[in-house]
Amino acid sequence: MKGLPAMRGLLLACLLTTGVARAADTPPTTLPLPADWYPESVATGPDGTFYVGSWRQGAVARIRPGADHAEVLVSPGSHGLSNGQGVLVDAKHGLLWICSGTFGFTTVPTRPSALKSYDLATGEPRASYPMPEAGYCNDLAQDEAGTIYVTDTFHPRVLRWRAGDRALQVWKEDPSFSAGPEGYKLNGVAIDRNHVYVSTVTAAYYLLRIDVQPDGNAGLVTRIDMPRTLKNADAIRSAGPDRLVIFESNAFGHDGPYGGQISLATLAGSRASSLVTLVAGLNDPSSGVIANGRIYFIESKYGLLFAHKGDDAGIPRNVPFDVQSVALPK
Repeated sequence: MKGLPAMRGLLLACLLTTGVARAADTPPTTLPLPADWYPESVATGPDGTFYVGSWRQGAVARIRPGADHAEVLVSPGSHGLSNGQGVLVDAKHGLLWICSGTFGFTTVPTRPSALKSYDLATGEPRASYPMPEAGYCNDLAQDEAGTIYVTDTFHPRVLRWRAGDRALQVWKEDPSFSAGPEGYKLNGVAIDRNHVYVSTVTAAYYLLRIDVQPDGNAGLVTRIDMPRTLKNADAIRSAGPDRLVIFESNAFGHDGPYGGQISLATLAGSRASSLVTLVAGLNDPSSGVIANGRIYFIESKYGLLFAHKGDDAGIPRNVPFDVQSVALPK
């Protein structure tokens, strides 16, 4: 096991030098996170500040530009935050949005799943919108009008919140959102022009595209076929028109603890014309964000939690976490 970090570093170096991912002029940036953070999602603001949610601590850390350490912005369990899932920065309205989950394995009480907002500057609670019908708020994305789209892991649907809404509304429900033997539904979400893309929790060889009609309602659902089966596509991020960065978390560990990877898909109609692996050998890379020509990503290391279900004392302590980065190919 001691040789695994070195092997992963060697693999990344090989990928960068063979052209699978183009190296930047400066070394990749690594940003440290608090110990035992078990991050699930990361977002960034226009000023370059990073915000990283914690699945275990039920909190959000902030890393300011130039800082050599992270500070806790949203304190553990604040306003009922449990499993910190998808994180989103709404700088225009000074809000930090985060999905709160119900899987447990946390140091804080487990509360019903909800979409929550906090003051972007102070971390103080602002609002909480419960998931209807005991749904599970997994990930979120925001369009230019400020509308927030939320994926539901327990129901085959995407929900929507618009400014002034007092509750989340079902935007699109479709049988195609249910896939795989695990019983879960949707995972990641991204917006590219007039389309909303979503991924399924299970390993599948496709993503799903939902058309956004001129009136804002949901249109047709189209399956976007990939050249191979995605290893549990978790977060997905738009990298420009018809380009998606896919964070393949290998959530169910079929390829061992270091089977996760990050890939870049170029879309052509209802299929991906290419799917290029940018980084491999990762431990649950559940999310990332694109900034300054780089992909910043996390490793969630969930296997260390799942191996000790019902045995919190057995969970390893002082596990290190960080935000890493790799160049986004042009």
